[in-house]
Amino acid sequence: MAKSNPAEFVQEVRAEAVKVAWPTRREVMLTTVMVFIMATIAALFFFFIDRLISFGLEQILQFGA
Repeated sequence: MAKSNPAEFVQEVRAEAVKVAWPTRREVMLTTVMVFIMATIAALFFFFIDRLISFGLEQILQFGA
């Protein structure tokens, strides 16, 4: 691997940063909202599944006692 000096490295980084397709403010806000919505849906899903499993286990343990 060829070594380059720090100035050349910074120049290459700037050249690559120009090529990046940066998202618009609207895209960032929309994807952020979607992440929060999906995280909430996943949390509710696992909460209800946990309650269902807990209820089932309680019924099984009470049946055996």
